[in-house]
Amino acid sequence: MELTRENVLEVLGAIIEPDLKKDIVSANLVENIDIENNQLSLKVYISNPALHARKRMTEAIDFNIKRKFSDVELNIDVKGMPAEAKAAHRKILPQVQNIIAIASGKGGVGKSTITANLAGGLQKAGYKVGIVDADIYGPSMPTMFDVVGDKPTMIDVDGTPKINPVVNYGIKLLSIGFFTEQDNAVVWRGPMAAKAMTQMFTDAEWGELDYLLIDLPPGTGDIHLSLVQTVPLDGAVIVSTPQEVALADARRGVNMFQMDTINVPVVGIVENMAWFTPAELPENKYYIFGRDGAKNLAHGMEVPFLGHIPLVQGVREAGDAGRPAVFQDNTPTAQAFEDLVRIFVKEVEVVKAKKQTKKVVHAN
Repeated sequence: MELTRENVLEVLGAIIEPDLKKDIVSANLVENIDIENNQLSLKVYISNPALHARKRMTEAIDFNIKRKFSDVELNIDVKGMPAEAKAAHRKILPQVQNIIAIASGKGGVGKSTITANLAGGLQKAGYKVGIVDADIYGPSMPTMFDVVGDKPTMIDVDGTPKINPVVNYGIKLLSIGFFTEQDNAVVWRGPMAAKAMTQMFTDAEWGELDYLLIDLPPGTGDIHLSLVQTVPLDGAVIVSTPQEVALADARRGVNMFQMDTINVPVVGIVENMAWFTPAELPENKYYIFGRDGAKNLAHGMEVPFLGHIPLVQGVREAGDAGRPAVFQDNTPTAQAFEDLVRIFVKEVEVVKAKKQTKKVVHAN
């Protein structure tokens, strides 16, 4: 067979992308085919960015091409699919407009508190919102939304049983905490934890949502990689406190989402516990963890800064009581969260506009 572009595409058309169940040509995953003499270079995208998946695809292409074209010199570049391409191929959560991960490089920075209040603020603003509590080893959403002890029901969707999320304050919730005893430690290996998280997306009936927020475990590990393999994320928010040790981990979190194999837009960074204001001195600000550390990090890494959230006793009390502080009208804390929501929505729209621009440029 002669080494031509048409013949190469014919051979590649027999190779199936395992997650999409379509051949890599009809799924528009093949780019930059370059033929010069007996040398062939090409780039292929796949939905699973993990090293083992890229290696399997490389081997499949190498085997099929060399079987048809003798003595060909082959250069194959297999990459994880960009976020905008994943959205175009979305098979799960097709009725969810924006899927946003809330992450932190380390624990203890208030990531779950930010997630709960961001969701509450979005609901107050009129959006349809859901939360997946994917913090497998420390699920806190059942407590923060006063649904400890609740269990999701099952519903029939076109003959298939699906998990029906718990609802409170108009927000749909699924958490591993609904499926375990509250006081029992969750001792799972990485693959088990990843499978449990995946089921909260693939086996649940979320319906139409404007925003689905995913409260991730702290750090950069198996759960995070499994998430980007499973869910077409539209963006990620990084939560940090101003102190230097937290900022170092936040920087790693931003870098993780910007890796070529993950490639998820960072919507912005939130600075939590920005200052302490005692109830008896509401005008005073004490910068006990440092000042503007996360804000400066955002500017230095050229990602948006979404806002400061103060360290206020009422935020902790509201979370413990099961009613996020953003629902307490006419308080400075609620106003801080509402400002966060406003900026967050704007930055998500910026991310979507950039994706659309890329699609138009690519089409031309």
